Amino acid sequence: MITSNELRAFEEDIKEEFLAGSIRAPIHLSGGNEEQLISIFRDVIPNDWVFSTHRSHYHALLKGVPPELVKHEIMAGRSMHLNFKEYKFFTSSIVAGCCPIAVGVAMAIKRRGGSEKVWCFVGDMAAKAGIFRESCEYAGRNTLPITFVVEDNEFSTNTPTDKAWGDYRWYYNMDTGYTYKRIYPHINAGKWVDFK
Repeated sequence: MITSNELRAFEEDIKEEFLAGSIRAPIHLSGGNEEQLISIFRDVIPNDWVFSTHRSHYHALLKGVPPELVKHEIMAGRSMHLNFKEYKFFTSSIVAGCCPIAVGVAMAIKRRGGSEKVWCFVGDMAAKAGIFRESCEYAGRNTLPITFVVEDNEFSTNTPTDKAWGDYRWYYNMDTGYTYKRIYPHINAGKWVDFK
């Protein structure tokens, strides 16, 4: 499995490519949550499905997508839209957008008696969305093979989540969730880039 240092080095490389003007689209960098994700992905097997968010570079790498393939897609402007069918890895930049799709895949697995599992990642802002709660309710009621993972960096975009939503950590009583301090801004790399 890829290491924390390799994950950080990958994002640092993407940051430098963005600052050099080589990526002509938004990027969303991960950082500060390497150990938590490595721990979670120890339970993710190659045949499992992973549904991610707009901030998905680490997820793709930990799922086993080759770094050069992930970077190729990011360089092509698809940082928020990393989808790799052959690795059963999909993302959406819509807040909580993957939740109902992940639930549908989990239902299909259950109906055909499959052994794989679905992993659905969301941020703390998405965890307040109605579609996330409905997806969790439906999955629980139907005992679907899905785990929802809430990645809590305590921000809803750039607003502290507790200021936007009040008490929001109700989800820690279910499935998996963790808190971390982000090291990159919500979007891009913290500097304006002049595209020539």
